[in-house]
Amino acid sequence: MRYHFFATDYDGTLATDGVLLEPTRAALERLRTSGRKLALVTGRRIDDLLTSCPDLSPFEVIVAENGGLLYWPASKEERVLAESPAPAFVERLHELGVPDIAVGKVIVATWQPHEDKVLQVIREQGRELQVIFNKGAVMVLPSGVNKASGLSAALTALGYSPHEAVGIGDAENDHAFLSMCECAVAVANALPTLKERSDWVTTGARGAGVEEVIERLLADDLVELAVPRHDITIGTSASGEPVSLPAHGSTLLFAGTSGGGKSTLVTAFTEQLVERGYQFCILDPEGDYTSLPGAAVVGDREVPATASEVLELLQLPAANVVVNLVAIGIEKRPAFFEELMPQLQEFKRRTGRPHFVIVDEAHHLAPRDSASAAAQAGSWHNVLLVTVHPKHVSRALLQHVDVALAIGAAPDETLREFADSTQRPAPRVDGGPLETGQVFLWRCRESEARRVRTIEPATERKRHIRKYAAGDLQDRSFYFRGPRNELNLKAQNLTMFLQLADGVDDATWLHHLRAGDYERWLRECINDDELADEVAAVKRELPAPAQPARAFKQQAHLAAQRTRQAIRGAIERRYTAPA
Repeated sequence: MRYHFFATDYDGTLATDGVLLEPTRAALERLRTSGRKLALVTGRRIDDLLTSCPDLSPFEVIVAENGGLLYWPASKEERVLAESPAPAFVERLHELGVPDIAVGKVIVATWQPHEDKVLQVIREQGRELQVIFNKGAVMVLPSGVNKASGLSAALTALGYSPHEAVGIGDAENDHAFLSMCECAVAVANALPTLKERSDWVTTGARGAGVEEVIERLLADDLVELAVPRHDITIGTSASGEPVSLPAHGSTLLFAGTSGGGKSTLVTAFTEQLVERGYQFCILDPEGDYTSLPGAAVVGDREVPATASEVLELLQLPAANVVVNLVAIGIEKRPAFFEELMPQLQEFKRRTGRPHFVIVDEAHHLAPRDSASAAAQAGSWHNVLLVTVHPKHVSRALLQHVDVALAIGAAPDETLREFADSTQRPAPRVDGGPLETGQVFLWRCRESEARRVRTIEPATERKRHIRKYAAGDLQDRSFYFRGPRNELNLKAQNLTMFLQLADGVDDATWLHHLRAGDYERWLRECINDDELADEVAAVKRELPAPAQPARAFKQQAHLAAQRTRQAIRGAIERRYTAPA
């Protein structure tokens, strides 16, 4: 199950004219019985909500006062999430004649058109407050408090992440919490701007729309609803278009010869998972990922990892886990895999996490001759297998793979191995060898593998930045030679390039700029197309040479000054400049 949590707005979404109708209540009960947790996310105060809807039992938690307060219906426990309103603020609103002021534990609310007086008092008293609108309502809350912050607190309290949540709403104040949910739904009567930013708009309005979503969740867990905004970008196509992998539903294979860049590709993939808040667990037989940013490590060279330690860490939605298997002998690793994977799959069935399981050196953990009961246990998706030779990996596991990336010296042979192991026709590939940073990507339902230039991990980019800024590029150095080839000044990195650029004469500087030498060096040797494009734009702004000679010399000096400054700024924005 992907979606374990359902969060809904009340007025205009769940309720019709403030009333929760019986068919909608019955649908909520069916959803709760399925094992999912339900949250009501509303701008109302609890006392006001209970007046309209006395029975809140379908909900595990209420996010009330537009994110300012949590309330648990079963225990009637409350948790205030922000500061209470200052009496002086409310008193001043009364003095200005603002009517219908409602004061909660955190929220102060009134109605349009009195927002101007509200803003006047905020300015007068210098308070750090924000104004949020909701179809005519004017809500005043501490800065940073909204439905998203309240729902985030509720999810944390219950041990879920936003990636397990479906959210549904209708109005301005629903934007924040819908955007954080894995799937954002707008009912048919929602504001147009909310519909535009949602993943699905129901055909039914209000409660009927909520019932529509619930029935789809119960029927198939929204399996047919694509949510491309969460796709993981891995690179670009030959035409420069982004190439992505789905964030849910696929089993992936990264395969290829040793030293071909599989670890780099996995690192880039996990960096995107961290950035988007997806939880992952890496089974790491060789200790290659123990320094991965944003991950806790279980096991080391002396102490073997245990399944219980792994599962305990994964209880925390924000925890990513690297399982270091170095202390477990190669002959015992398949048994550990067979013990851990069913437990991970059962944990995933109950919680939706970890969102990805990455199995490095998969041929060690699930060798070809193993029965691999783990492949048959539970739901097998959102798993990434990494191996040198697919033919050495359990066929039972490979049968689940629907996207394969081949890397290294013989990618066509790698894809053919995988296809033969799964009794699929091998894909067509173009005949040329892969360049550094390229892979062949095969979506297994297609007949052809695509050449993709993969993104570089941030950790690798930082290393390259240091190298380009202050290292020694050797045969990729830049040489200032001048218009008559009289100079031979070597810039072995960007720091030296800037130093020499300040010292060479105007004619030399402008000669190389007009010839396109700087942009060519940046593109071909520094591998920075964006910087090269910016330098090319600077070159295009150069004026035509003026006559007579005195005017030309003055014009050249001004042009050299301006372009030196522009190019220096462009380089220093991207690379660390010397102190």
